[in-house]
Amino acid sequence: MHFSWQKISRPIVALAPMAGVTDASYRQLIKRIAPEVVVYTEFLSTDAIHYGAEKTMKMLHFDAELEHPFIVQVFGKDPEHFLSAAKVIEELGADGIDINMGCPAARVTSSCHGSALIRDPDLAAKLVAATKEAVSIPVSVKTRLGWDTSETLIPFCTRLIEAGADALAIHGRTYTQKYSGDADWEPIYALKESVDVPVIGNGDILSGQDAIEKIGNLDGVMIGRGTFGNPWIMRDVVDALHGKKVECTRDTMSFEEKIPFILEHCKYAVQMKGERRGMLEMRKHLANYVKGIDGAARLRAKLVRVERVEDVEAILCS
Repeated sequence: MHFSWQKISRPIVALAPMAGVTDASYRQLIKRIAPEVVVYTEFLSTDAIHYGAEKTMKMLHFDAELEHPFIVQVFGKDPEHFLSAAKVIEELGADGIDINMGCPAARVTSSCHGSALIRDPDLAAKLVAATKEAVSIPVSVKTRLGWDTSETLIPFCTRLIEAGADALAIHGRTYTQKYSGDADWEPIYALKESVDVPVIGNGDILSGQDAIEKIGNLDGVMIGRGTFGNPWIMRDVVDALHGKKVECTRDTMSFEEKIPFILEHCKYAVQMKGERRGMLEMRKHLANYVKGIDGAARLRAKLVRVERVEDVEAILCS
């Protein structure tokens, strides 16, 4: 059965796409902890997919048994490349395609990608239409409240829906805010009242209780940076939104109980990317995992130099 944003059970809980973070190893760890979660790739260039760039094509690989629903997030500005990249993604078996219209990084927006598309609604709509024309799987968009104000959110998103967008995920900050200040969810609630596609809210969810307080009239929530060092938050959020007891696993689990998950994450990374690259990329995750525990600084100093899974085991289990 094909994945559908309209038919997926509510409330939706999604792992936000994050460059350098939501690779296959991270997604698979999250799905082990909370199988109900919708996972997204890191954002991938439609130009690179169009030309078959080897590094990007490898980043499209996913575990068909474990990762569904699996959404590939893409960025770019050439409608023709969106069309051809979308066909490749559908053929690989992805459940949906998400278009990045929210990344605030200067290197992204300077090329008229990511958040820059908020200022060019005509092009944004063309990209959605080209992607929809190419595939039968759902096409969604992740964006922000606006460039420097939330006043444009509803007209911008209405254009995207008219072009064929099946769902929207909104980060509760403008482009100019980047990641500063508090996320504002009020404009997202107003958007939901004015559109008939699923709307998912994103920003500042650090616990199951946060998800309960913020979901309001929305179809779901998306968590990104709140998972750093705490992938268990996804289990907390799923349970909290389904009426189970709200607890913060980060606090109720002992560090010893977390070690098997941390080692599993390391093993996934090595399987996907080889020992050298996999462990290099794990170092930032390992630094996050030990944040806040006794002796964190001493452990972090060792963990940022690890080269093998066995090194991590020796440090954490000693």
